[in-house]
Amino acid sequence: MNIAFIPIDNRPVCYTLAKQIADINPGIKLFMPERKFLGGLTKISDTEAIFEFLENLKEIDAVVMCLDTVAYGGLIPSRRSTDSFEQIKNRIEKLKKILDKKNTKIYAFSSIMRISNNNINQEEKEYWNLWGKKIFEYSYDFHKTGIEPQNDIPKKILDDYLTTRKRNFEINKIYLQWQKEGFFDTLVFSKDDCAEYGLNVKEAKELEALGGFVKTGADEIPLTLLARAINCEIKVAPIFLSPENKNLISNYEDISIEKSVNGQLELAGCRICEPEDADILLYINNFETRQGEIVMKIPTKPFEGDWNLPQKPYMIADVRFANGADNNFVEKIFENGIDENFYGYSAWNTSANTLGSLICAAKMMFASIDFRSHGHSERSEESVDVMTQNDREEENRLLSETFLKLQAVRLLDDWAYQANVRQMLDKPDENFCKKLMIPFEKKVFAFLKKEYNIKYKFPWERLFEVEIELN
Repeated sequence: MNIAFIPIDNRPVCYTLAKQIADINPGIKLFMPERKFLGGLTKISDTEAIFEFLENLKEIDAVVMCLDTVAYGGLIPSRRSTDSFEQIKNRIEKLKKILDKKNTKIYAFSSIMRISNNNINQEEKEYWNLWGKKIFEYSYDFHKTGIEPQNDIPKKILDDYLTTRKRNFEINKIYLQWQKEGFFDTLVFSKDDCAEYGLNVKEAKELEALGGFVKTGADEIPLTLLARAINCEIKVAPIFLSPENKNLISNYEDISIEKSVNGQLELAGCRICEPEDADILLYINNFETRQGEIVMKIPTKPFEGDWNLPQKPYMIADVRFANGADNNFVEKIFENGIDENFYGYSAWNTSANTLGSLICAAKMMFASIDFRSHGHSERSEESVDVMTQNDREEENRLLSETFLKLQAVRLLDDWAYQANVRQMLDKPDENFCKKLMIPFEKKVFAFLKKEYNIKYKFPWERLFEVEIELN
């Protein structure tokens, strides 16, 4: 199956993670534009280069894409771009003409512009460092009461903010019209960093009233759509390690962890079932009072129960903390080791991020096994019949290699770095990071029974994301 994939931007979790997941399945060929054409923290994507990439694609079965990448230059530029509505409209209409010629399924998402509750302007317009919290409060109160609140935000700044919101909202309504015309196989409007009220929440409800599909989350959605594009039926049973608390709401989300789990599974094209009927069990290490967050110094009760190896295929979503793993739970996993039933671990950023990336990888793994058991589409039935035992062993080895490489990255990032080493760093320092990571590397190597030479990079020159290169 040939899939074109247009990421949100050039971050490791948006660009390289997709490739690492696709590499698990020899039946999937993932085509992506060169990384240099994707946007970053301070640069926008090269839209013309992406258009050329799409035009040159041949025999594509599906396109999975972030529409913000083409419309605005990326997710972060969608909040910063000063382009007019007409400029953006012309750009997306060019995209539509290109994709119309491909006659393929299109799985896409567009963001509903977020409203962060802080005065940090790293991912927002410059004025956010002075007026971010005030704009959040204005948005919250305006939606809650329906009356424009009194405020001391300079008129020029507030007008610019509201104009940017309106521009993006009108672009989303164009996408919704395309959906009704049958252009998209699946179209998702994403909302992240949500509160109970806000202009983003108001817009989400308006899009839903117009027939749009809105989902909490953002960065993981292309991976969830990649899972949906895979032609493979999979039954998954969610199992909460703290079932009495599955109604609690995660940080940065506005729905319960149970609804988040179910929503991710359904969007990924998985059937939710009971454990006895499942192809894969999804274990969720959920929080008991509130979700903690180590980097923000928000405590929560760590996992204190027992963990035993399940007797059928399983994956683990560790969401007790946002932005990093639960150290207690990881130690329990390490004590028990893994076997052939292990289908992956994730504790990346928000609960939605963790779930979407984990489910995509597990479905890719399951589809790979199904693909190999039924023979390669490129081979004739006769050639499949005469595959030697050595051929099959080599395919199993390659599957294991790519899967273990993915797990090594996730454990080193989500557990070793985010939940531990990140707290020891004052600034991005690749050499010092490597030194601090070595004890954690040894534990991961022992757990996976595989060793790698590892380099660490900070592609956006900040501590929030680390790039882990395995050789």
